[in-house]
Amino acid sequence: MKTALTIAGSDSCGGAGIQADLKTMTVNGVYAMSAVTALTAQNTLGVTGILESTPEFLGQQLDAVFTDIFPDAVKIGMVSSAALIEVIAERLRHYGARHVVVDPVMVATSGSRLLRSDALTALEKQLLPLAEVVTPNVPEAELLSGMEIRTSEDMVCAAERIGRLCGAAVLLKGGHALNDANDYLWQNGSGRWYEGRRIDNPNTHGTGCTLSSAIAANLAKGYDLSEAVERAKRYISGALSAQLNLGSGSGPMDHAFDIRPEYREEARG
Repeated sequence: MKTALTIAGSDSCGGAGIQADLKTMTVNGVYAMSAVTALTAQNTLGVTGILESTPEFLGQQLDAVFTDIFPDAVKIGMVSSAALIEVIAERLRHYGARHVVVDPVMVATSGSRLLRSDALTALEKQLLPLAEVVTPNVPEAELLSGMEIRTSEDMVCAAERIGRLCGAAVLLKGGHALNDANDYLWQNGSGRWYEGRRIDNPNTHGTGCTLSSAIAANLAKGYDLSEAVERAKRYISGALSAQLNLGSGSGPMDHAFDIRPEYREEARG
C-alpha cells in the first residue's frame, strides 16, 4: 500500500485539517499518517482557540514518520508560524521528501485568520519552493501574487506569477463566487482549466484541505499531476453531492461517501 503524510492543524469538529486529510487519504486508497502543527478549538461557526505545537515536537513527529514509514507523498496544510515552517522545510529537505503538495492555508472557511504575518515570508521562501504543486484559493493567491483576482483571466495571470516565483505547479481554485468552481492548473509554462460541477450545497467546510489531500493521495499512487487533480476534483464532487448536513454554520462534507455500504449500516434495534 502506498503512503501519504499530512502536516497540518487538528480540527476538533472533524471537517477540515488533519481529520479531513486522514479521511480523504484513506478513502482514496493510501495509508495516511500525520504530524500535527497545532490544535484548534473550532466548529462549523469558526475558530475559538489555537494551541501551536512547538518546533521541537513537530520535528520529532516528522522524524518518527520518515525514519519508519517513509511517505510516498506529503500534504502540508495549516502552519501558522515561521518557526514551524522552518522546521518542516528543513526536515523535508533532509529526508528528500517527494510529491509535496502545499495548501497555503491562511484563512478558514469561516473567515478566521490562521497564518501569522511573520509566517508569510517563510512560506514563500522556504516551503513553496519544495512543492510539486501549490493549491491556493483566490484570497490566498492574491496574497502570494500581489495582485487582485476578479476574473478568469486574472486567475491565469496570478497562477503563472506564483508558479514562476516558487518554481512549482499551481492549482488556483476558483470557487463558486468567481467562476462556478472552475480551477486552473499552471505547470511547466502552460495551463489547463478543470471545470467544476456546480453543486447546491452550502456545507463546504474543509474543501481546500480535502482537495489537496486527494491530490497527494493520487500522486502517491503514481498518477501524474494532471490526472491526480482530475481524480481529486471528482472525489470532492462526490463528497459534496452526498449532502451531509451537520452543524449550524458551514458544515463538513461526507468524506466517506464512497465506503462500501455494509460497513456504514445504521445500528438495529
